[in-house]
Order: sequence, then C-alpha cells, then structure tokens
Amino acid sequence: MITVRAAAVLIAGTLLVTACGTMAPGEAAAPMRDDAPSTPAASDAPAATAAVPSALDFSATTLKGQRFDGASLAGKPVVFWFWAPWCPKCRSEAPAVKAAAADYDQVAFVGVAGLDTEAAMREFVQRTGTGEVTHLADAKGAVWTKLGVSEQSTFVFMKPDGSTTKATGPLSQGDLDGHVQRLLGR
Repeated sequence: MITVRAAAVLIAGTLLVTACGTMAPGEAAAPMRDDAPSTPAASDAPAATAAVPSALDFSATTLKGQRFDGASLAGKPVVFWFWAPWCPKCRSEAPAVKAAAADYDQVAFVGVAGLDTEAAMREFVQRTGTGEVTHLADAKGAVWTKLGVSEQSTFVFMKPDGSTTKATGPLSQGDLDGHVQRLLGR
C-alpha cells in the first residue's frame, strides 16, 4: 500500500517530468485537448439542491493564507487553472485567465498552484496581475490528484452538476472564452 507521502512524491515527480515540455527553436506549440466529459453529465439530485461532487471534497489554503473549501463551489460553474510558477505556458495564459475571470463573473475561477514554494507562487500571481482570481497553494498536489491533473498548464471546466472537461494549454483568449461559453451552455 502506498502511503500518502509516497503518493504525493510520485505525483510531484510525474508533474516535474511532464512539466512544460521542450520545443525545438521555431517549433510552434500545439495545444493538447481532452474535451470529452470525464464525469457523468446528469444527476438524480433535484436542481434546487447543490450536491457536492466528490471532486469538490477537498480543503486547501489560498495564497493569501485563508482556508478554502472545495464544497463552496458546489452548484456553480467553475474553471480550475492548474499552473506552476516557473512554467512559461502558464505565464503566457495569465492575461487570458485574468480577462476571462473579469468577463464571466458568474463563473468561479480558481488557480491551483503547485510544484514550487508559496513565495514563488505569490510572486507569479503578483507578476502576472492575476490576484483577483482565487489561487490555492497546492505544493503537495492534493487538489491536482483530486481532479485528475498530471501536468500544467491544464484547465478543468466543471459544470454546476459536477461534470467536467479538461483542456491542456496553452489556451489563447479565444480558446478559453470558447470553453467558458460551452461551460455556460451557450
């Protein structure tokens, strides 16, 4: 049986190995996509009650030092942005994330930072101007594991019913807007 610490080390190692990848000079990055639903699209629960999907059964600490309960997102459309402070793809996506969070106030945007120190995570948020987005410090990868993410930059789009789709970046502003529009059923 793998201990929690061993699992966290294994996950962190996997994330480090997959990292941002490398490209030859002049090679264009082609975004990888996984847009197939990864959880059931419908629930037997009445629409009036927001059941908490198992993916939201977590707690974490924000980069501002506040406790955050995933269950607080139940019944809402959510965009999870998984990033690392040293990731160039993540840095390039920050303006699109910032703009989408401002444009879609009915959607909860949650950055999930990992693979570095909290100081480096806070510096990334300050440098990219994404401080209006809630960012979780997930140095041990618990939220990454909970939502089945193994590389950055990855977005998980969760509908109010708990169903999810994933997209691996980098995502342009248009790509991100398209995913958010689908999340909202438009």
